[in-house]
Amino acid sequence: MAERVNNFPPLPQFLKIKPCFYQNIEEEIPAAHQQLVRRVYTLWMMYAATLMANVISCIAWWAGGGDAINFGFSLLWLILFTPASYTCWFRPLYKAFRADSSFNFMAFFFIFFVQCIFSCIQVLGINGWGTCGWFATVTFFSRNVASAVVMLITALLFTLVTVLMAVVLLKVHRLYRGGGGSMQRAQEEWSTGLWKSAPVRDAGFNAVAQAAQGPSLPQYPAAVPSYPDNSHW
Repeated sequence: MAERVNNFPPLPQFLKIKPCFYQNIEEEIPAAHQQLVRRVYTLWMMYAATLMANVISCIAWWAGGGDAINFGFSLLWLILFTPASYTCWFRPLYKAFRADSSFNFMAFFFIFFVQCIFSCIQVLGINGWGTCGWFATVTFFSRNVASAVVMLITALLFTLVTVLMAVVLLKVHRLYRGGGGSMQRAQEEWSTGLWKSAPVRDAGFNAVAQAAQGPSLPQYPAAVPSYPDNSHW
């Protein structure tokens, strides 16, 4: 089999920094769940775009008489949470559907729940926290209307992204529980080391099968998750 070359994030070839991940939804994700994974990937891009819009809104906030600390924190959130959100909750979900991994599902649920809580705080928009949420936007209308209008756009984006995150969390949890997933399965994967990667997981399945059935011709296992079809979502 041809060696897979990392392709994400897509970086110009003249840079010495190379992509860190291999991502191919059509090739690695079962057909029944490709649409869901694409939508979660789109949600991640929306969140990254919202963080960019938040930086612009904080500049307008600062220009209208707000505190410079909000701009500093908004830049920090953009630099920190854009790669962290991809690595910490999108990749676990991607690997969970790719290899039917209960451990990665549990990692996604925990981290994504924390992400939803943090997004709710961003929606509130507490002054000095670097997010143009509703409290900061509404109170700033009395000081500078033009800046407040720019901030309002970001507040709406944060609200939309947070609602979509809650929908995704409920949807994925329903699929996981409907497919027989549980904390016990995640603990078993952790104790046996099958959570590390799909090849390790497949090797474990092959070892068990060969011990029970004796020698057989080598086959490539089809690690297809047994979750309900989500084509109507």
